[in-house]
Amino acid sequence: MATKVDAPAAQLSGVQLYSRFALAGAICCSVTHGALTPVDVVKTRIQLDPVTYNNGMIGGFKKVVQSEGAGALLTGVGPTFAGYFLQGAFKFGGYEFFKQQSINYLGYDTASKYRTGVYLASSAAAEFFADIALCPLEATRIRLVSEPTFASGLVSGFGKMLKTEGVGAFYAGFGPILFKQIPYTMAKFVVYEKVAEAVYSMYPKKDMSDGLQTTVNLGSGLVAGFAAAIVSQPADTMLSKINKTKGLPGEGTTARLIKIGKELGLKGSYTGIGARLFMVGTLTAFQFAIYGDVKKALGATGGVEIGK
Repeated sequence: MATKVDAPAAQLSGVQLYSRFALAGAICCSVTHGALTPVDVVKTRIQLDPVTYNNGMIGGFKKVVQSEGAGALLTGVGPTFAGYFLQGAFKFGGYEFFKQQSINYLGYDTASKYRTGVYLASSAAAEFFADIALCPLEATRIRLVSEPTFASGLVSGFGKMLKTEGVGAFYAGFGPILFKQIPYTMAKFVVYEKVAEAVYSMYPKKDMSDGLQTTVNLGSGLVAGFAAAIVSQPADTMLSKINKTKGLPGEGTTARLIKIGKELGLKGSYTGIGARLFMVGTLTAFQFAIYGDVKKALGATGGVEIGK
């Protein structure tokens, strides 16, 4: 009697594949950023009021809890979760999409040879579109954190900003967010790819268990997060500053950025770097671990890898 052999699972492509990449990215970014909201609250307070919050991350936690209660550490969790759900979908889904388009345009061999450039260009393009989605919710989050009495949450804060300041208020920080997020994402993906590539060159991926692959994702993501935080810290500080309050009548975004930059200086632009290194390193490590595991769970295995 012949034994029945299961047919191999069909490899996904097109919308079926990239929608799964996007969903995996949305999940990994929203979960990690949402979970680290307390760290983000303290980091933002240190950036906006370094005179009061001058005892580092742990001291900042204590001051927020003592003065406003533990609930204040979750300020902005709504826009954080919603914003990074959208941003993660565009960032990770877009990165995979633009990487594949580069491979289609250049050919596999050329794309593999110049893969660092492919990683950089794909991540930059993906992040540009991701920031269009993220910017209004990030502006709302920063306003809620910097002015705890501004509104009670995402919906009321978003509505109040729209009504009193107009759509432009949501994109006042679009320049800084691009200046922050594009180098951040470029560093994040290229360092992750390079570290993972180095590991897999010594220990082939095909010989690793799922658990070991998740560990590689965690370690590579941690290194990538540190690199991304250092590269993007000045713009992150400026973004917090420009979204803290609305500009003066007739004052353009560029003029505000120049004024903020002069006030901060190089040292001031790295205010809160300790908290951000901890935050970004942790969330990036878990993002790549969750992303890899969710992709497998969704059957999103049709992507092309160009690392050697």
